[in-house]
Amino acid sequence: MSRISVRGFAVASATAVTAVGSVVGVASGSVAQNNNDAEPTAADTTLLADIPAGQQAQVQTASLTQQADAQAIAADASAKKDAEEAARRAAAETAIAKKAEADKAAKEAKERIEAKSTAASRSETRDSSSFPTRDSYSVAQIQAMARQMVAGGQFQCFSNIVDHESSWNYQAVNASSGAYGLFQALPAGKYASAGADWRTNPATQIKWGLNYMNERYGSPCQAWSFWSANHWY
Repeated sequence: MSRISVRGFAVASATAVTAVGSVVGVASGSVAQNNNDAEPTAADTTLLADIPAGQQAQVQTASLTQQADAQAIAADASAKKDAEEAARRAAAETAIAKKAEADKAAKEAKERIEAKSTAASRSETRDSSSFPTRDSYSVAQIQAMARQMVAGGQFQCFSNIVDHESSWNYQAVNASSGAYGLFQALPAGKYASAGADWRTNPATQIKWGLNYMNERYGSPCQAWSFWSANHWY
């Protein structure tokens, strides 16, 4: 037997109460015997058939309204939950996009600052032609020339490469390959692009080596990073 919940009590469907003797009349106050075919009902259950016919439609309407209200509340809670989740996703996506933009802007700003710094450093360095020529040069003299030609922040990296290639000997020759000078250029004639006196003037070799590192790797320090990983440049 189906029942409809109405404001705290169950209403049995009127169509279910059709068996003879299944409902006991209570209007006369008499005590009736239970029929074996009748289904027992809970003490707090009222059958739809027990409600006056004029009120049955109101009871059914109230029950349907209650169900509709419950469904509306559930739907509203679900919609609210979906809206909150969508808002969280949108906020997360916005935060990620803003962080990416900030990182990009910071990177570009750093690159601009480094470019300006490099340009300023290079403008303060001396050219190879500004050094007086000598019959010979000591390691200390060659290093002093390099310090004046290479930007301060790049000198140590520059020096590291020269240390490994020639130990600051501007006349060093590799017996097997013929590589020559401070940077072991091969062929040796590459130095000529920096000046015709490349065999006797370490400043000319320094100019060539600095240009090579800047043009091929971007800076002496980037050249040194490559050298450290590969042991050649």
